[in-house]
Amino acid sequence: MLLLAAVGVTAVSLLVSSSTYRLGVFRGYFSHPLIFLLNAAPTALLMLLGWCAAGRPWAAYLIGGLPTLALAAGNCYKLSFRSDPVLFADLTLVSEVTTMAERYHLFFNWQLIAALVCFAAGFVFLLLFVRGKPGGRVRGALAAAGLLAAGLSGSAYLSDGLYDATATNLTVLNEWSPTDLYVSRGNAYPFLYSLNEAFPTPPDGYDADDAAALLSAYSDAEIPAEQKVNIVGIMLEAFSDFSTFGDIGITPEAYSIYHALEAESYTGSLITNIFAGGTVNTERAFLTGVSDEFNWRSNIGSYVRYFQSQGYETSGDHPSFGWFYNRQNINGYLGFDSYRFVENYYTQFTNGNVASDTVFFRELTADLLERLESGTPQFSFSVSYQGHGPYDSDVCYWGDVDEFVTNETLSDYARYILANYIASVMDTQEKLAKLVETLRASEEPVVLIVFGDHKPWLGNANAVYEELGVDLDQSTEEGFYNYWSTRYLIWANDAAKAALGFEFLGTGPSLSPCFLMSHLFDLLGWDGDAYMQAVAPVYQALPVLHDTGVYITADGTFTRTLTDAQSALLERYRTLQYYRGTEFTR
Repeated sequence: MLLLAAVGVTAVSLLVSSSTYRLGVFRGYFSHPLIFLLNAAPTALLMLLGWCAAGRPWAAYLIGGLPTLALAAGNCYKLSFRSDPVLFADLTLVSEVTTMAERYHLFFNWQLIAALVCFAAGFVFLLLFVRGKPGGRVRGALAAAGLLAAGLSGSAYLSDGLYDATATNLTVLNEWSPTDLYVSRGNAYPFLYSLNEAFPTPPDGYDADDAAALLSAYSDAEIPAEQKVNIVGIMLEAFSDFSTFGDIGITPEAYSIYHALEAESYTGSLITNIFAGGTVNTERAFLTGVSDEFNWRSNIGSYVRYFQSQGYETSGDHPSFGWFYNRQNINGYLGFDSYRFVENYYTQFTNGNVASDTVFFRELTADLLERLESGTPQFSFSVSYQGHGPYDSDVCYWGDVDEFVTNETLSDYARYILANYIASVMDTQEKLAKLVETLRASEEPVVLIVFGDHKPWLGNANAVYEELGVDLDQSTEEGFYNYWSTRYLIWANDAAKAALGFEFLGTGPSLSPCFLMSHLFDLLGWDGDAYMQAVAPVYQALPVLHDTGVYITADGTFTRTLTDAQSALLERYRTLQYYRGTEFTR
């Protein structure tokens, strides 16, 4: 009976976790018995373990079933809100997830309701009619625990070979989408497999001594005293230029201020590894030159530390909470001398809430002016919050919807979400333009670099993108860019242009966030630290390295296949970034 219960719970969990997709995905699980078995086995073993431990079938049912359904519900909501599945690493961000969940409207679709009804019925049945107690409870518990441990030791659930072999349930899914590939394998199985990525794993053949020797061939270069201009970086939350989608029915003035700023700047496309969430991936890749995420708990090799070594004061602002993504600690590990959050600064203006761009840009501008007068060169990097989703689907908080969205074919749901996003983006541009005018008037040399961290959330299951007809098919070059790209902009005032001998105009290449600082240094004429110099051959040949296996070469070629020489460069980068991400902290 418990085995039947495990099969039933697995079935309804797969129904729930795939509910943002067509039913064909759910039916596909039953066409591939191995996928279903890999998802059912953990639930069955937990039930067996619970039965042996508690001696009651109904208790065993709860011990195995509740975690399975909780994971399925988490996937349902996270896929709907952020087009991203639940990964094992998310368990380290429980407080952040709980807080952010309060910003979204939790829902109960028919799949969730059906699953809860079926689960409750199974519990009542076992409680009233199934009384069996196990014999050899200790042996049974040890056997179940042993099988679970064996599965998680690499023999099954962490096996790359088995995971690759199960990429078959793709009837109505996109084989180039990491999210779709996760969903194609079910619920519990891909979640457990994500243990592989929860902790840093060295690249094949990695040797720390070899990596150290490779890096030791370079040394940190000095920035000439006369070129020590002030660097101000701002990453704008979910800021994206929707005019690149063509005529989608938004006000013509939506990006007029930003385009005017682009006209006097050096600009290009930033190809991020995240969509609608995961801000720190882009943020920390820019600051470290490392694209993989590490669970840092001590000092980190970073470009912030390089600026420190060159006599720069390092600071920044984020008008949200310091505990979010553990910025209050990790920004210190990165080398920031000071960083302002809600708790230690913005609460005086917001009564303990996050700050709008009106407050954020006002306070950042005042702080920059004061720091520029100190005579010490400044590296400032700040992250805004205002553009963070979700955006209300019932009320436009910025005025009349028609002021921002002219497309009358959209549903009210889509019009309100899009209007709130576009209005927020327009407000951000106004505040950014005021900062630029302040820096333009300064006699101190300032270079400003601005970029978006990822595309915004636009409705559950990307509903608004779909209504707009935006191609998000990552198997095509257009869909790939639409899904993953934002913009970067590098502007300089006259004093900086004179100091560096560069006008900061033109169009730059598409770049991964981990290479954006490298490109900035190229424009400034600086060599950078030893790590930047060591990865330079990689960045120059492959300016975009994407988690989906897409690469963009120096001549702009979009490819999924590398030459032997390019593969060697990729191996070089993986070795260097793993060394930087792990060895510096020891």
